[in-house]
Amino acid sequence: MSETGSTVPRRQVGRLMRQLREQAGISLMAAAEELEFSRARMYRIENGEVPVRKHDVIAMCTVYRATQRMTEVLIGLAQESKAKGWWHAYGDVVPGWFELYVGMEQAAGRLRSFAPGVIPGLLQSREYAECVFGHWIGADTAAVDNAVAVRLERQSLLIRNRPAAPRLEVILDEGVLRRGIPDRLGMRKQLAHLVNISTRPNVGVRVIPFGAGPHKAASSGQFTILEFPAVGTASPEPTTIYCESLTGALYLDKLAEVETYESIWVELEEVALSQAESDDLIAAIIKETDD
Repeated sequence: MSETGSTVPRRQVGRLMRQLREQAGISLMAAAEELEFSRARMYRIENGEVPVRKHDVIAMCTVYRATQRMTEVLIGLAQESKAKGWWHAYGDVVPGWFELYVGMEQAAGRLRSFAPGVIPGLLQSREYAECVFGHWIGADTAAVDNAVAVRLERQSLLIRNRPAAPRLEVILDEGVLRRGIPDRLGMRKQLAHLVNISTRPNVGVRVIPFGAGPHKAASSGQFTILEFPAVGTASPEPTTIYCESLTGALYLDKLAEVETYESIWVELEEVALSQAESDDLIAAIIKETDD
């Protein structure tokens, strides 16, 4: 893996360029001739194998009749691909409406998430999501409803058939389960959903109990490890670590970075309860909320 910069924005440039070309109804060969690129270079750009220079982005966007805003997004991504690490700041280089993570999530074959503070979006019930977005967005009911709808739509990937649904493994801190929302019935529904969804063969939900004490990931914050399947004869995209914060999201794909988070995951698995034990604990907490 190249140490000159993250492959994440480079892959996104290629994916978006291919989409723009196809939307414009231009074949790869026709685009190559118009841009005076070799067919091999076009393939490498669209597969995210090589960085793209700013003037090439502008030329391609002109041929594909891209909007000014999309052109700016692609220029920003191309510039970020040269950075040592890539910080995706919402509303800055890449606008908030450009949901990079959602696209990666849809393409992943396996997702592993550690959640020390809040239930991950792919496992949230409607009531829980409404509470989360109500705090984040505020009193704008329409905006909250839209955000919740998008979140619930994302969850359809867990039950899809083509391509095959990804494997989702989640490790929660016990505190997440006990940090209820004002809607007590809604919280019980959320906890029951965790038990029900974990009966699916591609979903696992395990809990780190309070009794486990401090552990290696205690200060890491929430993160997701995304692994990607090979498509045809192409090599799979490199494993990427996604870490979200209040102002943006960090995408890590350097070998040393990935290995660090992989080692943390191993320790999390060692201190977490088994699936059956986790189900029992969640059931016990549900019973407590009934009292």
